[in-house]
Amino acid sequence: MSVTTALAIYFIIWWVVLFAVLPFGVRNASEAGVDVEPGHDPGAPTIPALGAKLIWTTVVASVVFAICWVAYVYRLVTLDDLGTLWGLLK
Repeated sequence: MSVTTALAIYFIIWWVVLFAVLPFGVRNASEAGVDVEPGHDPGAPTIPALGAKLIWTTVVASVVFAICWVAYVYRLVTLDDLGTLWGLLK
């Protein structure tokens, strides 16, 4: 696997994990008991904690990428295996 391909795969995994991690621990203004000012969305998070979420996203994405990389390098999953799993090959 070339470095460019590895970076592209890591980038995709990172973004997917980010969107999975974003809702964790979010409390909106009505849940937190904060008065909502006119013009503000009551569903907006009061404390988004984006720094912690970016760190968790990087850690989880690195682990997922490492698993994918090991499966690729050691040929743990081949295209024939995937074809059989999806019913494309008999």
